[in-house]
This record gives sequence, C-alpha cells and structure tokens, in this order.
Amino acid sequence: MRTKILFLSMIVLLFTVGCKEKAKDSEKKQEETAAKTEVIQDIPVNTLSAKEKEEGWKLLFDGKTSEGWRGYKKDHFPSGWKIVDGTIHCMGSGRGEAGAKEGGDIIYDKPFQNFDLKLEWKISKGGNSGIFYLGQEKLDFIWKTAPEMQVLDNVNHPDARLGKDGNRMAGSLYDLIPAKPQNAKPYGEWNSVEIIVYKGTVVHKMNGETVLEYHLWTPEWKELVAGSKFPKLNKDWAEVAAKGYIGLQDHGDDVWYRNIKLKELD
Repeated sequence: MRTKILFLSMIVLLFTVGCKEKAKDSEKKQEETAAKTEVIQDIPVNTLSAKEKEEGWKLLFDGKTSEGWRGYKKDHFPSGWKIVDGTIHCMGSGRGEAGAKEGGDIIYDKPFQNFDLKLEWKISKGGNSGIFYLGQEKLDFIWKTAPEMQVLDNVNHPDARLGKDGNRMAGSLYDLIPAKPQNAKPYGEWNSVEIIVYKGTVVHKMNGETVLEYHLWTPEWKELVAGSKFPKLNKDWAEVAAKGYIGLQDHGDDVWYRNIKLKELD
C-alpha cells in the first residue's frame, strides 16, 4: 500500500512540475510577443523600419513637407491641402466634389506600374474622399481615368447607401465592387489600407483584411465597367493604363492621410 501511495505521489509531483514548466514557457512566449509588439508600435509615424528599407519600401510622404506631391494638372501643391501634425490634410471646403477654389485632387509626381501601396486615412464626420491609382493627366479629372478605393464615413455620408450592394462604401472599388468584409472604422479613427497592383491583378486590403480582388482588361472587367456610370464619363474608361499616378481626392471634406509608403514590384 505504501509503495502504491508513493508511486501516486510521484506521478502527481511530476504532473505538477510539468504544468508549472508549461505555464512558464507560455508566459515567456507571451512576454516575447508583447516585446515584439512594443517594438513595432514604437516605429514613428511616416518612417520606415529597417526591415521595410531592406525589402525596398519607399516613403511617399515624409510627414513634414509636400515634397513629391502636386495638384492634378498643376505644377504646385494647392493651398486647399495642408501638411499638419504629420499628415496630409485636405481642408474641408463644404463644396463637395467641386472642392476648394485652390484645392482639387493631388497626385504623387511619379507614375508607377506594379506596386504595393500602404497608407492610413482618417475621415471627418460625413466625409468623403478617395485613393486613385494608375491615373492619367490627359483629361480634366483624374477619376475619369483611374480606379478608386473609396474613403468614406459609412454611417453619415449618403453615398454609403447609393450604388449597388455597398460598392460606394469605404474600401470598395468605387461604384464597381463592394469591400467585403466591410470593416472600416468610424469617422475620426485611423484606417490602414493597402492596394496591390501587379500585371492587371488588383487587391484592396483594409485594416488587415483582403476586402476585394479583381483583374483589369479581362472580359469580366469590361462587362463590369459597361454596367456602371463610367462609360458616360469616358467611353474608354475600362482601358485603364498599365502605368499611372497615385492620387488623393478633394471631395470638399476634411480628410487626413499619413504613413504613405510604396514598394515597386518586379
């Protein structure tokens, strides 16, 4: 009987020690994960980490100046936009898509072809804006040539309830493909987005999730565009250029952009 009790006691002891060791290992892993998270969070806004630099990322906005940016079909940076508190801020004019008298859409002064673009945006209450890519300067407005990732206050702006199946809500390919899941944060909060363009394949990501994917120049693409409003604006709208400008929209509302970075893809 004593031998049996001793044997059971040893099993209990070993089990207890094992559980404590597993708990220590789990706690250590949690501490290591927390430490890594703290390091990531400590990277200043509008800068690149050592890893991003190594991977070939480049900043399109230094957080201090408008260097590299100008108005669409202009040779200067319009006064309707301001560089403030580490952001590119479109000053709300209350004029809707007509924009401010000295505002209008802005573009980064270099065309890109295959790329991975990341940035953050924050919209005002009831605000509307957009991120254009592969845009051209041959017409009077960039949106007559460029696909657009919608930037919107989904709760308070009526555009969120127009279009089809939510295709004018934040993150969507404006007026064409809805962002699903729809995970935009409320007005006044920062949203992180990513647009990947590679040989006709386009991916929209928002707040860490892929929300849509499509393929330029395909029969499906041409059919999709044909059923939209865009052919009335430009009969050749479906023939999106393989290389073009990245733009930010002045839709008459306050909107802020930061952490704009891009990696060209081979």
